[in-house]
Amino acid sequence: MSNFEQFDIDFYQSDYIAENQEQGYSGTESPGNKYGSKQGWAVASPPPDAFASPERASSSQQYTGQIFQPAFTSEFPPNSAYPDSFDEEPPLLEELGINFDHIWQKTLTVLNPMKPADGSIMNETDLTGPMVFCLALGAMLLLAGKVHFGYVYGMSAIGCTAIHALLSLMSLTSVSYGCVASVLGYCLLPMVILSTYAVFFSLQGFLGTLLALFIIGWCSLSASKIFTSALSMEGQQFLVAYPCALLYGLFALMAIF
Repeated sequence: MSNFEQFDIDFYQSDYIAENQEQGYSGTESPGNKYGSKQGWAVASPPPDAFASPERASSSQQYTGQIFQPAFTSEFPPNSAYPDSFDEEPPLLEELGINFDHIWQKTLTVLNPMKPADGSIMNETDLTGPMVFCLALGAMLLLAGKVHFGYVYGMSAIGCTAIHALLSLMSLTSVSYGCVASVLGYCLLPMVILSTYAVFFSLQGFLGTLLALFIIGWCSLSASKIFTSALSMEGQQFLVAYPCALLYGLFALMAIF
C-alpha cells in the first residue's frame, strides 16, 4: 500500500497549492497579473478600423440615412384611376353592344322597303334583333303545330354562310359574317308575320301562295337594299335580291307546309 501511495505522489509533481483557489479575484487586478502576462503568448488585436480605407471610413461616418429601401411599383393603377361610384360607369346594355334605338331604326327600315337605309347603322354587328326574330318565328311555327326550331337555326346558319361568300365575291369592300347575319336576321321579320297568319289560317291555297310570294319579295327586297347601301354596291340590288329570295323561300315553305 505504501508503494502505491509513493507512486501516486511521484506521478505528477507540481508547485500548485490548493490555497490559491481561496484567494478572491480583485476587480482592479488584471488577469495578466494573476496568470501571467498575455504579451508572452498572444499579440494584441488591432482595432476594427485599422485596415479600412479612408473613403469607407469617411462614408460610414457621414452617412446618416436609412438602409436601402427599394421603390414600390405596383402593377395596378392607383385607386384614383377607378371611378368613385357606379354613376360614372357606362350602362350594362351599352357594354353588351345592345342599342334599342338602332334596333328600332333597323326594324323600321325592314318594314318599309322604300325607306333609304343608313349604311353606318346597318354595317353594325347586332345579333339581338335577329335572335329575337328567329325565336319568334320558331314560336309561331310551334303554335301552328310545327316544331321547326332546329330547321330555323340550321337554315339560317347555312344561308348566312352562302350569302357571305357571295357578297365577298361581289363587293369591293370587306364584309363580316356578323353583318350578314344581322341583316338577314332583321329581314326575317316579314316571315314572322307570315307564320303568325298561318296560325289562324291555312296557307295551302291560292291566296296563301300569293301571300307567301309577297312576303318573300318583301324580305329579299329589304335585305338587298340594306346590303347595297352598307357595302356601296350601287346597281347590284337585284343580283343580291335573287339569292336572298331563295333563302327566304325555304322559310316560307316551312310556314306553308
